[in-house]
Amino acid sequence: MKQVVQNYKSGELAVLDVPVPGCKPGGVLVRSAFSLISTGTELMKVSEAGMSMLGKARSRPDQVAKVMQSVATNGLPATYRKVMGKLDSYTPLGYSLCGVVEQVGAGIDDVAVGDLVSCAGNEHALHAELNWVPKNLYARVPDGLAPRHAAFGTVGSIALQGVRQGEPQLGEAALVIGLGLIGQLVVQLLTASGVRVVGADPDPVRCELAERLGAVAAGDPGSAAVEAAVAELTDGHGVDQVYLAAGGGSNQPVELAARLARDRGRVVDIGKCRLDLPWNAYYEKELDVRFSRSYGPGRYDPGYELEGRDYPIGYVRWTERRNLACFLDLVARGRVDVEPLISHVADFDDAVETYQRLKDGELKAVAVLFRYPGPAAEEKPPAPSVAVPAVPAVRRGGGVSAPARSAGAPVRLAFVGAGNYATSMILPHLSQRDGVTLSTVVTTTALSAANAQRKFGFAKATTDLDAVLDDPAVDAVFVVTRHSSHADLTRRALLAGKTVFVEKPLALTEDELAGVLAAVEESGNDRIQVGFNRRFAPLLREARNRFGARTGPASLRYLVNAGRLQQGSWYLRQDSEGSRFAGEGGHFIDTASWLLDADPVSVYAAAPAGNEDLQVVLRYPDGSTATISYVTTGASGFPKETLDLVADGKVLKLDDFVRASVYGRKRWVSSRLPKARDKGQAAELAAFVAAVRTGGPMPVPLESLVATTAATLAVQAGLVGGAPVTLARAR
Repeated sequence: MKQVVQNYKSGELAVLDVPVPGCKPGGVLVRSAFSLISTGTELMKVSEAGMSMLGKARSRPDQVAKVMQSVATNGLPATYRKVMGKLDSYTPLGYSLCGVVEQVGAGIDDVAVGDLVSCAGNEHALHAELNWVPKNLYARVPDGLAPRHAAFGTVGSIALQGVRQGEPQLGEAALVIGLGLIGQLVVQLLTASGVRVVGADPDPVRCELAERLGAVAAGDPGSAAVEAAVAELTDGHGVDQVYLAAGGGSNQPVELAARLARDRGRVVDIGKCRLDLPWNAYYEKELDVRFSRSYGPGRYDPGYELEGRDYPIGYVRWTERRNLACFLDLVARGRVDVEPLISHVADFDDAVETYQRLKDGELKAVAVLFRYPGPAAEEKPPAPSVAVPAVPAVRRGGGVSAPARSAGAPVRLAFVGAGNYATSMILPHLSQRDGVTLSTVVTTTALSAANAQRKFGFAKATTDLDAVLDDPAVDAVFVVTRHSSHADLTRRALLAGKTVFVEKPLALTEDELAGVLAAVEESGNDRIQVGFNRRFAPLLREARNRFGARTGPASLRYLVNAGRLQQGSWYLRQDSEGSRFAGEGGHFIDTASWLLDADPVSVYAAAPAGNEDLQVVLRYPDGSTATISYVTTGASGFPKETLDLVADGKVLKLDDFVRASVYGRKRWVSSRLPKARDKGQAAELAAFVAAVRTGGPMPVPLESLVATTAATLAVQAGLVGGAPVTLARAR
C-alpha cells in the first residue's frame, strides 16, 4: 500500500510503498476514502523539517532539553547517534480520515466489514491507503453524511473539546482568535450552542468566511474593529470566553484576550501560540486560563487509546470517542457545515505536490482533503445525478391549456407581487402595450398593492390571491414574488386554468419542480413561461444569426460579474430563499442552452473557500461545453455579463448586451455607439402576450424550462458532492 511520509532531517516528503498493517485484536482495518490535511499542525511540522538543525532546535526547545538530559546520562557520542538515527527516519503524517472497514479484529462487535467510519489519531488515522485503528479512535458515520465531511471528525473533536473547556452558556458572548480550520469550527460550535461570537484574524478572507458561518463580526486583531464589535455586543463588559485558536510566536493573542475578556472570564488555549501571560492584566481580572488537550479525555492514555478501556460515562461524559461521534452527528444534522472550509481536494497520488504548494503559499487553504482511489471513495464513482422530470403529455383541447378568447379582446393580466423587479423591469413594458389590460395586482401588504395600482393603472388592488385565481376574466397570472413561493403559486395558478409567467427560479428543490409538473398533468394546463429573458435580447439574437449554424461541438464561456449584495438583502436568506445562484443562475444556463440549441447532460460545480464565487461547467450531448463563472469578488466597474462562443473557426462575443461581434470568414461588429442595455424583457413579454392572445405555443418549450431548472438545482448537488452530476432524463 502507499503512505505519505517525511524525513525530519532532510525535509523530504514522499509517497512510499509500505506493508499493509495487520488487523490486530481490539481494532479494525480501514481503507481510506478521504483524509484531511491539518493546514495548521501538519504544515508546522512540514515547515520545521525544512529548517536547519539550529532552526529545528529553536523551534522545539522541549526536545533540546531531552537531548541535553540524554547527553548527561548516556554521553555525547551515544546521544548523537540516537538523535541522528531518529531524525534520519521516515515519520508519518495525518491524523483525521474517513474510510470503509475492510477487516474486523477480535473483540470488535460494534462495526462490520463495509461500514463507513471516521478515524482519529496521529498513529492510526494517517495519510495511508490502509490503517489499523483501535476501538476508541473510530466512530461509525451517520447515514447520509458524506465521507469527505466525515473526514473532519478529528479536527472537529479538537474544536469541540476546546468549546467544552470554555463551558459556554446560552446568551453568552465569545471571542475566537485565529480563524483557521479549528477556529472556523469553534465559531460554528459556539453559534450552535447559542453563543454570540466575534472572530479575530489578520486574513480578511477568513474573517468573511467566519461571518458567513455564524460570527456576528470578524476583523483584524490589530484593528479597532474587533474591540468595537466586542464592546457593542457586550455593552462594554467584555466577552465571557476567549478561545485561542491561533499559532505562531506572537504574544498578541493572549494580550488581546486580556483586554477583551470580562472580569473573571475564561481563556481557553486550543492552538499552539505563545503564552507569555501579562501578569497584571490576568491578575486584575482574575481570568481563568484553561488548556484544551486535543480530542478530549483519553488522549495520551495508552489504556484508553490502545487497549480499548473506556471511561464510565457517569464519571467522564465526553471522551475522545464520544466527542468524535458527537461532532459527526452535528455535521449530519446540519448544525455544523464543513463544506465551505474545503479549499481543495487532491488525489492521494498528488500528496507531495499538494504539501509543497501549501508550504510555498501557492495553495491558500483552510482545509485540504486527499481523495483515495478505489470503491472506498463513494463520492466519485458512481457520479451523483439529478432527475430531470418528464414533462406530462397534454392533449390539446382536452384540458384548460388554452382558454377561449374573443377576437380582438384585450389580454387581461394579473400580478401576484409588485416588488422592485416587477415595477422596474416588467410592468413598464406592459402598462404601455396596446391590447393589454392590467386587471388585478395582489400583494401581501395593502399599501404596496395600492402603490402599484396608482402607478401602473391596475383596475383592482387586493391582498386576496383566491380572488384572482377564481376570476374567469383573468387570462394570465404573473408570479413575481420571492423565490420560495414561486413553485407553489405557479402550481395553484396552473390548477386554476391560468396561463402563468413566473419569474426565475421556477423551483428551489426537486420536490417543488415535481409539484409543478404534477399540476400540469392534473390540470392539462402546460401554458407556462419562466422569466429567462436573455435569449430574447435583440443584440444576442442578431449575433446568433450572424454566427449561423454550426457542425462541430462548441465551447462557451460566460463571465457573470454579479458583485456583492448589500447587507439586509433578502437574497442572503439562503435557508428560506435558496442560494443566490439558485435564484438567478437559470438565466445563464438557459442562455447557454439556447445558444447551443440543446439541454445539458451533466453539471460540475466548484467554489473557492471564503466567498460565493462559482465555476459551473455544463456538458451537452454533442460534446459542447459551457463554463459559467459566477463571481461576486470582481471590480464593480467591470461589465456584468460577457460571453464568448467558439466553434467551427468562428467566435461570437457579447459585451454586456451593449456590443456584440462575430469573427469568421467575415467580421461583423454591432454599432460601437453606446446604447441602452436590452436584456430581452420587452421582447419576451411581447412573445408571452402574443401566445396568450392567440392560444399558440408558449415562447419556450416546457421541456427546456424544466431542463434548465434541473441543471440549476444540480449545481448545489455538485458543490456538496464534489463530483460531476449527471442529469438523468426520466422516462
